[in-house]
Amino acid sequence: MHRSLVLSLAVAGAALVPVSAAVADAPSTPAAKVVKKRRCDSNYRGRCLRPDVSDYDCAGGSGNGPYYVSGPFRVVGTDHYGLDADHDGIACER
Repeated sequence: MHRSLVLSLAVAGAALVPVSAAVADAPSTPAAKVVKKRRCDSNYRGRCLRPDVSDYDCAGGSGNGPYYVSGPFRVVGTDHYGLDADHDGIACER
């Protein structure tokens, strides 16, 4: 029986087994998978740039990294990595 049905019967006085045994024998539900949510810099849309790195440069450009990203994608806030060279809101465009 499902745990809730057994507990309901126990409360109503019609328990088929002691409540402690019913709870102990009830199938356990698998633990929820812990999914680590990926954090992305909210200043950019279209690519997930990690907000905790020192610098990004456009792939194929003259930057020295240490991280590279290909574009184009949107700049929606402060372009603190300097990826939008012509300041038109599009980063890493060729």
